[in-house]
Amino acid sequence: MGAKRRIFEQLPLLRGRRVLAYAIALGLSAVAWWIRWELDPAFPPGFPFLTFFPAVIISSFLFGRGPGTMSALVCGLLAWYFFIPPARTFHIDARTLVALGFYAGVVAVDIVLVDAMQRANERSARLAAEQRRLAERTELLFSELQHRVSNNIQMVGAMLSLQQRQVTDQMARMVLTDASTKLQLIGRIQRQLYSTTGEQVPLDIFLRDLMADLFAADVKPGIIHRIEAVPGIRLSPDAAIPLALIMAEGIANAIEHGFADRDVGHVVVTLTRAGEAIELCVIDDGAGLPPDFDLQRSDSLGLKLVRNLAAQMKAQVDIRDGPSSGTVLRLSLPDNAGRRR
Repeated sequence: MGAKRRIFEQLPLLRGRRVLAYAIALGLSAVAWWIRWELDPAFPPGFPFLTFFPAVIISSFLFGRGPGTMSALVCGLLAWYFFIPPARTFHIDARTLVALGFYAGVVAVDIVLVDAMQRANERSARLAAEQRRLAERTELLFSELQHRVSNNIQMVGAMLSLQQRQVTDQMARMVLTDASTKLQLIGRIQRQLYSTTGEQVPLDIFLRDLMADLFAADVKPGIIHRIEAVPGIRLSPDAAIPLALIMAEGIANAIEHGFADRDVGHVVVTLTRAGEAIELCVIDDGAGLPPDFDLQRSDSLGLKLVRNLAAQMKAQVDIRDGPSSGTVLRLSLPDNAGRRR
């Protein structure tokens, strides 16, 4: 379909070589005359223009209004001279005038219709080209905007990181460090949430890329990670960004606490639909939770963030020991909370 459209967009042909276009149209008229001459014994009287109509239409279609008009004039004269009695004369009477008038009307309508179609096709091609240029410009501007927003967020995080070096209070340093880390993470999330066309990336691709980014800077390459996500799930940014932050916090806790004394292990992230909910799990085979762990009472800044983000999405979150070892962070998000339809 696309190839046919490109061919039609090139019509009329030979725009820069009009002499050749007229010559080919004249050749088509000659071919039409030859066919009519050869088939004349098979035709009953009264069909002088039969083979000439296709020559006029083809000339108009391929080469435009000018060659089509010339072909119509040449074909009309050939039919009049050779096939309207008395043959080989330009005899004119009432019947001849009617026949020529009918022929002129038909070919005029053909040429006008073909010309109108080609003009409409040219306008369509110009509009399509303009839309492509606008789409490319919009894509470039959106990509630049995303890049700048992400860079600005990460720059603020970097400034906080520099500032915390001048703070002597241990608690304040920890807060600034955590804030810096979270801001730089939000910058990466913002960069990866949308494609270059401005369309939001499906969660399976978005979380996979974010997970790879998080582990790219990890100092423990022996930790194997993978993601198992149902394809095609989309959330609004108000839900997708908190979900990504919770996943990142779960991965960070697994690396920092679950594998504190180990350099090898496994981290698996799953994203599924469970009934009327979308469920995210971060599973590791690390050391597991301390005996007295309580998510709701934890003073950890990261876990406080997890609780607040879950409440913001009206989601349920819990962290528990894995079936055999390690830890499982499970976030259950209602299907109608931030879901994009």
